[in-house]
Amino acid sequence: MTIEKHRPWGWAGSFPPDGVVVHSDAEARRAVTQARQDGRPLPTLGLLGGDLCRTLGGRGDSARLRSDAAMTFPVDLGHVVLDGDEHWFVAHLIARRSWWHGRVVAVMNAQWLGSWDLAPRSHPNDGLLDATDGVLPVADRFRARRRLPTGTHLPHPALRTLRGATMSFELAPALDVRLDGTLVGRARRLDVRIEPDALTVVV
Repeated sequence: MTIEKHRPWGWAGSFPPDGVVVHSDAEARRAVTQARQDGRPLPTLGLLGGDLCRTLGGRGDSARLRSDAAMTFPVDLGHVVLDGDEHWFVAHLIARRSWWHGRVVAVMNAQWLGSWDLAPRSHPNDGLLDATDGVLPVADRFRARRRLPTGTHLPHPALRTLRGATMSFELAPALDVRLDGTLVGRARRLDVRIEPDALTVVV
């Protein structure tokens, strides 16, 4: 069940022996993708780094994972079809040619993209994705870049923001698509949806 307002979320519990430890969002995505391709249940992931880990308050402490101080959380999983090809992501999808010119589409399950508070309203277990889509003038990109670490780059009249369980984007021209920091290809259409409570993680 996705998180509800004023209801507790997560529980104390150490990392299970059959779980998979990952050090980045990219490693987490690979573990998810391999399990889906093999037709296996998704493993519990122990997060020691990445933007999903930071969103959940993780500090990369491997000893904590196997201690009574560890916290276990159900989280949502991003699913995207890129021009017919199926993929998953744990933290974010970024479609762009450059940060400095052209269109940028950011679909967030986590709050953070590196040091940027890119989606300050995003929660990884609310059953929703948070997206920002638009083309900023160059001068505004410099100003937005200064504000990104504090999440104060929004709202902006040149940027469209979306929240939803499903969303689609037509990209013309095609844009490079990065899932959890990994370039997976170039696409003209993105069909994105959330898989609520699909994954269990420990920090």
